[in-house]
Amino acid sequence: MEVLITADRIQARVEELATEIVCAYDGKPVTVVGILTGCLVFTADLIRRINLPLRVAFITASSYRGETVVPGRLEIRDELLPDITGRHILLLDDILDTGKTLTRVVAHLIDRGAASVKVGVLLRKIGRQEVPFEPDFVGFTIPDKFVVGYGLDFNDEYRHLPFVGVLLSGE
Repeated sequence: MEVLITADRIQARVEELATEIVCAYDGKPVTVVGILTGCLVFTADLIRRINLPLRVAFITASSYRGETVVPGRLEIRDELLPDITGRHILLLDDILDTGKTLTRVVAHLIDRGAASVKVGVLLRKIGRQEVPFEPDFVGFTIPDKFVVGYGLDFNDEYRHLPFVGVLLSGE
């Protein structure tokens, strides 16, 4: 496996993102909504650095199943989401790829009554975006390679790695 972003670089950037987020919300209470399962590590590290009144919730929005690297039909499940009516939402995801998932989830949260929705992603992949979408906070911009680690997986493996790596064929 090729290490694309080291654990040290990730932690430094997460610290910077937390500072950007605190400034953007200017003391307002925030509900952080993570898109499971890929966001889990990123969300855990980030929320411990955000010095704001904070609630944390999770939803699932997935279009990948099993060993596939090609997205299928998107399913959003929000049973773990509390009432967000009138709340400022910080939506966190592991990666901005095509933009379809984030666009649909933002619309879903607005439909549920969110006062505002800002989006933070750990990674933004170059060359894959199919719909116009601009996240408010981006950790790293990466090339169009299939990556794992720091929450990202292949067939539910590799999420535990402290770095982001490119999965080489045969691994």
